[in-house]
Amino acid sequence: MSRHPEVKWAQRLDKVYITVQLADSKNAKVDLTPDGIFTFSGSAGAEDHQYELKLELFDKVNVEESKINVGVRSIFCVVQKAEDGWWKRLLRGEGKPPHYVKVDWDKWVDEDEDDGNNGEVDLGGMDFSKFGGMGADAMGAMGGMGAGAMGGMDFSKFGGMGDAMDDIDESDDEEQEVSKPLEQDAGEASTEKKEAAPST
Repeated sequence: MSRHPEVKWAQRLDKVYITVQLADSKNAKVDLTPDGIFTFSGSAGAEDHQYELKLELFDKVNVEESKINVGVRSIFCVVQKAEDGWWKRLLRGEGKPPHYVKVDWDKWVDEDEDDGNNGEVDLGGMDFSKFGGMGADAMGAMGGMGAGAMGGMDFSKFGGMGDAMDDIDESDDEEQEVSKPLEQDAGEASTEKKEAAPST
């Protein structure tokens, strides 16, 4: 039995942002048709659970101008609308959307606040591919991203947890040393009180 990944969405006058939240997805396959049928399938997790998704988008889309980025934590799609205009909702069907479809408030801009330039999403240098060129083989190769997916970053320079724990232990010792002079001050204060008490 397949599961549904969480989907977040936001829109602009000319495009819709769709993010499929699925960390470490493998064999990810995404398809988009001109009539607005968005499908996703892939596996994730230690037990390779299957995830599937089929969304009938509110209106038609321009597949050739739409883009996709398969990342380590999510699959991010910029879907170009066939005609500029604000959609009432993401999905074609009336009623409440499925529980796994949510608004992406980090990317959301209200219709009256969008002047065409305002609120462009910072894509952070993501490497996008066109939907047209994303066949099953290409998506499978990108979906099985391993250590190379982090752009050659060497995490060994950050040190292990042992180093971090040593720092924490040292900070505790420092606090104890700082508190000893405070105890002496408190003792002197109590002596002063005793001297002050007989004079009243």
